[in-house]
Amino acid sequence: ALEAEVAAVKSQLAVKPGPRAMPEEVQDYKDLQEILPAIEADMKLLAEAKAVFAAGKASILMPLYPYSAREHLLDMPGRPPHRPGASHLLGTDDSGADVFAQLVYGFRISMSFALIVSLTGYIIGIIVGGVMGYFGGWTDILIQRFIEIWSSIPFLFTLIIIASIVQPTFLLLVFLMVIMQGWIGISSYIRGEFYREKARDYVHAAVAMGASEWSVMMKHILPNSLVPLVTFAPFSIVGTIGSLVSLDFLGFGLPIGTPSWGVLLDQGMKYLKYYPHLILTPSVAMALTLYMVVMIGEAVREAFDPKVFSRLR
Repeated sequence: ALEAEVAAVKSQLAVKPGPRAMPEEVQDYKDLQEILPAIEADMKLLAEAKAVFAAGKASILMPLYPYSAREHLLDMPGRPPHRPGASHLLGTDDSGADVFAQLVYGFRISMSFALIVSLTGYIIGIIVGGVMGYFGGWTDILIQRFIEIWSSIPFLFTLIIIASIVQPTFLLLVFLMVIMQGWIGISSYIRGEFYREKARDYVHAAVAMGASEWSVMMKHILPNSLVPLVTFAPFSIVGTIGSLVSLDFLGFGLPIGTPSWGVLLDQGMKYLKYYPHLILTPSVAMALTLYMVVMIGEAVREAFDPKVFSRLR
């Protein structure tokens, strides 16, 4: 739009008003002469802004670290693994891949896996636990007996057996983790909270006003049962990360070539005597990540706890 406006102004300035021109035409010509530098300055600023945006976009799309987790740097002197140095902050593994890049990509994969498993397990656990706690009776008894039988199955060994038959993928591991373990623990917590809250006066008032059972469960009881949910969340994430790392360490986890902390730990065990950094770096990264998750979960729990701000505590 600015380019078209500049072209139009220049075309008008190309024809100067003659000696017989009206005073209004002369004044319009002078106004155009004054406007043209301002428009050209705006065009220059716009071009500079586009250049800055392009540079910023490139820095966002391209990784800040120069090495990829799947890049095998076989052009380095000597045989991998390599010790930490100026070019590689944490060295390389036995395939020549940068360890720091693998830690970053492994963190992303582990956290994504844990959050998806925990969120999906929460949704299933809230529905199952809410039905048990709210309806009670034979519904509660039958679902509890099923959960007891299902939870007696050793999920880690079951995952290992399945992984030895089929090559597991990210989505397959998420599905198996959710079905085998992700929803069982939270359903017990929700059952107890719903069983206690359904006897409160506000629930009886909502039922007396004609609210449906689903509305009472989701709009009235569930918001008052969030404290154990938030408390349980960091431990669910920590446990899921530990399970994924264990499977990768044993070789039954994500497909070969996927950056993982468990693979780094496995390599660290092989080269423990000569390259201890291979086992030290993922161990420290896991410890810091688990500590961070627990601390964030504790802070969120305190922020959502209504008893902290209640005058009746």
